[in-house]
Amino acid sequence: MDQKLDIFLNYLIVEKGLSANTLDAYGRDLSRYVEFLRSRAVDCPEQVSIALIRDFLDFLKKTGLAPSSRARTLVSLRSFHRFLLAEGYATDNPVSRIRAPRTLNLLPRSLSPEEVECLLAAPAGRDCLDLRDRAMLELLYATGLRVSELVGLRVSDLQLDVGYLTAFGKRRKQRIVPMGEAARGELTVYIAKARPVLNKTGTSPMLFLNRSGNGLTRQGFWKMMKRRARQAGIRANITPHTLRHSFATHLLDNGADLRAVQTMLGHVDISTTQIYTHVTRERLKKMHAQIHPRG
Repeated sequence: MDQKLDIFLNYLIVEKGLSANTLDAYGRDLSRYVEFLRSRAVDCPEQVSIALIRDFLDFLKKTGLAPSSRARTLVSLRSFHRFLLAEGYATDNPVSRIRAPRTLNLLPRSLSPEEVECLLAAPAGRDCLDLRDRAMLELLYATGLRVSELVGLRVSDLQLDVGYLTAFGKRRKQRIVPMGEAARGELTVYIAKARPVLNKTGTSPMLFLNRSGNGLTRQGFWKMMKRRARQAGIRANITPHTLRHSFATHLLDNGADLRAVQTMLGHVDISTTQIYTHVTRERLKKMHAQIHPRG
């Protein structure tokens, strides 16, 4: 199974062109799976049964793995066994007959418009990092970019005069994303006043830079966002993806077309975008229960 896993990961690199972060996730999920199979003396795909897959999912739950991580692991297992079947390493795909438990289909958390306003206002100073952080948060909420897309932006990807940027999503797929006036204004200030100071060598093409003049990493942005959320008085545990969820939810709440939101988010399948319609329905149900006399 170790050998089959190596072949699969090489396939993802060569044929699918997945990002390094996605490959890392597949590697972690499937290495844990292969280790579990080894503990059960299973060393070839033909020995894997539906019962064994269910035992593995129960094992993940007992170890305290978050529901979202268990759902991602199930996706990894589906892809791995589908590959084994297609390449002739197996004659069956047992994962295809396992449905994701309802508890794994979690709705994404989004911030309220008021919480977003507080978060965006948190970097209130005028030093370089305040200007950078304000521009990044405004841009993330204005566009719904993935954090990897945000930190991967180059100055040349911006068309500030017309209010668009070019984003490179999963598998390097390119899309054009509009941005609002607030984000354009903060970016203009950041580029004029802060970025030249941070760009110590004057040679970095990256849009958002750290104190050392290098491109900001996903981890660096995550830490910054956590710090700014605390400043804003937001107690909930939020991630960079929370702003992406908020972007989509608030657009749909205000009447945006689902297809337009799909395009801006860079979703290949509209069913991925439709989860946000469930979010808005859940919000309406809660509001009805709280306000209606018969709620």
